[in-house]
Amino acid sequence: MSEFISKVKRTHSCGALRAKDIGSTTVLFGWVSNRRDFGGLIFIDLRDRDGLTQVVFDPGISKEAHTLAESFRSEWVVGIRGEVRSRGMQFNKKENKMMAATNPNLATGEVEVYVSYAEIFNRSETPPFEVNENSATSTSEEKRLEHRYLDLRRPSLQKKLITRSKMNAATRAYFHENGFLELETPFMGRYTPGGARNFLVPSRLNPGKFYALAESPQLYKQLFMVAGFDRYFQIVKCFRDEDLRVDGLPEFTQIDVEMSCVKQDDIFEIIEGLLKRMWKEVHDIDLPAFPRLDFDESMARYGNDKPDLRFGMEHVVLNGVIEKFGAEGGVGPMWETLQQKGLIKAMVVSPVAAGAHNPVVVKAKEEAFRKANPNPTAKVPPPPHEFSRKDIEELELYVKGMGAGGLARAKIAENGDWTQAPLFKTATPELRAAIIEATGAKAGDLILFQFGPVAKVHTIMANLRVELAKRLWLIPEFGAGGNWNFLWVVNPPLFEYDEETRHWAAAHHAFTRPMDECLKYLEPETFDPSKVYCYRYDVVLNGFEIGGGSIRLHDPEVQKKVFKAMGIGDEEARSKFGFLLDALKYGAPPHGGLALGMDRLAFLITETESLRDVIPFPKTSKGTDLMTQAPGDVDEKQLRDLFVKSVPPAKS
Repeated sequence: MSEFISKVKRTHSCGALRAKDIGSTTVLFGWVSNRRDFGGLIFIDLRDRDGLTQVVFDPGISKEAHTLAESFRSEWVVGIRGEVRSRGMQFNKKENKMMAATNPNLATGEVEVYVSYAEIFNRSETPPFEVNENSATSTSEEKRLEHRYLDLRRPSLQKKLITRSKMNAATRAYFHENGFLELETPFMGRYTPGGARNFLVPSRLNPGKFYALAESPQLYKQLFMVAGFDRYFQIVKCFRDEDLRVDGLPEFTQIDVEMSCVKQDDIFEIIEGLLKRMWKEVHDIDLPAFPRLDFDESMARYGNDKPDLRFGMEHVVLNGVIEKFGAEGGVGPMWETLQQKGLIKAMVVSPVAAGAHNPVVVKAKEEAFRKANPNPTAKVPPPPHEFSRKDIEELELYVKGMGAGGLARAKIAENGDWTQAPLFKTATPELRAAIIEATGAKAGDLILFQFGPVAKVHTIMANLRVELAKRLWLIPEFGAGGNWNFLWVVNPPLFEYDEETRHWAAAHHAFTRPMDECLKYLEPETFDPSKVYCYRYDVVLNGFEIGGGSIRLHDPEVQKKVFKAMGIGDEEARSKFGFLLDALKYGAPPHGGLALGMDRLAFLITETESLRDVIPFPKTSKGTDLMTQAPGDVDEKQLRDLFVKSVPPAKS
């Protein structure tokens, strides 16, 4: 049996040694990250999750250890024992003088370990890619996901997952300090219709019946409130069988919260406190109070309910201006949109002043340019100061890709004339002046317009706003760039109209409490679901929705009215939600809650480029695991045991 495994205990991690340890004896275990043989001395960078230490093999100290080190290769697992010494001074040939040999880029950079004993624990085969930060760009993501256990050795990924672990610890500590109970809910439950497609699990013991993997503990956490547990939280896995987006995966983790006898402000206070604790733990930042924005105002100013507040370029609704001047204003297409109850929006793009570009973006662009251009004298192309005619034509193609008919615009000249504005050739001077006043446009500005169906205009203008900010180098493409702009978006409509079914549907879920002043619009004589607003809220960070929730409906009578507005009768309601409706009849307290997306929080707080970087073993955009080859085939016997038949996909 080896000396190390049987008798010796590791004394330090590979990131722990400092100048104060000089003169002591240490035992380190780790992976060989780098090996440099100078003919006499052999230098090894020994790595573990905590960092890296330089170790030195000197034949004058131990010939046996030096001989063994000659065989070391990348990613071998080894152990060493030796004396901690100062890196001291060494002769720098380039500078032709003695210079400090310390490495300021390493936490252990003041010391090195001279080895007296070494042992090989595992001789690694040659890895399919180099385990270093360059592999993130030099090796395909598919190859790295196939060998995820190797990719996870990269220090940057380990740092992100360590940060996520700290977030979990901070979450649990915070909620326990505030009187919450950590309670578990089932992964497998009954299918109930909701906003996402469920994964189904066949039941062997109940032939022909299926469980559904929970997309959220929503109904269970409401039952906890009925049961009297008052304050609940859980860090829980959830599942959705949906087409995947850049920031979505089939299995994800959320921080789930529910509280009894509370108002909206009570939930905001708790959630803000948690997020402030996280940012303090990770970044040592004291976040200010989160501002609030009404849903309707958010849609009017930004086109969506998750606005990025790191830059301006807010939208301006021009319906009132066009209505004031009518058909005589001279912009017929906009007047026609108004008659069709559509939306008319404008957005002003001002020339970006020198130095106004986001410094994080500028640095990232420069670094990317240097990697792609080895010529050190090559100059980084500057960001655009303002948009040329060619730029505007590219933007028009961009909005057409989202279904827009075009991109109406007007460039304001120094003398006040409108150029590049074919739509406004027949517009009256008074209408133009009114648009200038409404938008605040100045000489040199570009005004962009969209008009048409409400939802379509909101979407196009919201995406155009972000695209413009990226092109002007105002925001990073990924991450937060050190600017943390939190926001509560509150008080949205309870219902949305489904054009396909010709019915009103719950915009979030059917158990959201309407505002008291809106209850009259659920009555037969004043029925108008479009006017019913509710106690629902989303917390937003830099253009990402990181959490959402609502005050719940605890009154069975109001619940019936909500179902009726959605065209759901008593029988259908009982079929879909019977167990919850029964529970609400037995003394349900007022309650509400929220769920935060832990994956997205970790993605943003670590300022990484991919959501997969903060998930240890993620799936691909097709929901597959390249490492384990899941999902996989099963044999006919397993299918028979589950009373399931495999049916080939229908031909398109």
